[in-house]
Amino acid sequence: MFTVLWDNDGVLVDTEGLYFRATQMVLATVGIHLTPEQFIDISLRQGQSTFKLAAEQGISTEKIAYLRAERDRIYAGFLKTESCLIEGVEDALRLLHGRVRMGVVTSTRRQHFEITHARTGLGKYLAFVLTLEDYHHTKPHPDPYLTAINRYGLQPDQCIVVEDSERGLAAATAAGLECLIVRTEWSKDGDFSKACRIVDSVTEAAEEVLRRVTH
Repeated sequence: MFTVLWDNDGVLVDTEGLYFRATQMVLATVGIHLTPEQFIDISLRQGQSTFKLAAEQGISTEKIAYLRAERDRIYAGFLKTESCLIEGVEDALRLLHGRVRMGVVTSTRRQHFEITHARTGLGKYLAFVLTLEDYHHTKPHPDPYLTAINRYGLQPDQCIVVEDSERGLAAATAAGLECLIVRTEWSKDGDFSKACRIVDSVTEAAEEVLRRVTH
């Protein structure tokens, strides 16, 4: 069966801004003002941790570990209280459900994924979920998608990835998978020249998948 591998943050749920805010808050406590531009470049483009800014300021690894844990705590609080589901996403997944196999391959922690989707109810459409704890190297390394291929016996030519970031696109293509990009406010200026198509919504992504499986 044809398989759609969804990214999570920025594709299914609007969480990038919440993650940025939580990170910005904790870095501010050590005198670092994280800008949206830095977040986009370091996190969404390069796939690195913005806490490298703290390391460059000479802040100890112990303090950075504390800051990261505090960020995760604040972020989890945001996820529990703020509505994150992107408009049209459930309709798109419902449209594809039963016609294709669907899974999520995300760089988020399982704890954060579960908090978010306890409220969205999207789990019933998904055959599997891979989170940060399920593989060794995060995006833009291909490991997340190679793990999905190997663990679930997927055929790369019968899969398509839906991503929103340059690091996600790099991970998918390095794993030998075609990748659709959903353009967002956080990623609109990215280099997506290796994408098979760029769309402006998950609804358009679902329509593209349907065209592929019905022709």
